[in-house]
Amino acid sequence: MHDAIAEASPWVRRFASVIPPEGVVLDLACGAGRHSALLASLGHTVVAVDRDISALGSLKDDSIQAQALDLEGSDWPLLGKQYSGIVVTNYLYRPFLDELPKMLCEGGVLIYETFADGNAEFGKPSNPNFLLKPGELLALAERSGLKVIAYEDIYLDQPKPAMVQRICAVKGHLKGCIPLQFGG
Repeated sequence: MHDAIAEASPWVRRFASVIPPEGVVLDLACGAGRHSALLASLGHTVVAVDRDISALGSLKDDSIQAQALDLEGSDWPLLGKQYSGIVVTNYLYRPFLDELPKMLCEGGVLIYETFADGNAEFGKPSNPNFLLKPGELLALAERSGLKVIAYEDIYLDQPKPAMVQRICAVKGHLKGCIPLQFGG
């Protein structure tokens, strides 16, 4: 599990501590569970969701519940669920994007990071369907009434060159304070 935590996104590591400790955190399109492991290590109960959860087999933690769900079917499989935090990285499926803020409890935190317009210059993903448009996460927060804690639409050179857009936003008000951190 330590290896998975070491692979967690610096953006998610930076803001995971502002997710309220009560409630459940959703790791959407969780892949191998690097963020599920990080969130569990911080004391959260995690629902790790992906189409194929076989990569989660190495994660042994009672606080991680894995669910195999089709996130791109005609119906949203998480309709009516509520979470204190939602983490999404390297995944974009626009038909259900607006459902995410609705799934946050009051004080819940959305941490989202994925590839953005211009990434085709550096490789995959290059399909515009999988690249955020300029300001798209800010627009999501605005139309959903989320308060933006931090936002970036930037070029990253690590772990590989990419254009990335990322946001940390809260529904309502944060319960507690954001720890002051310098650097990435």
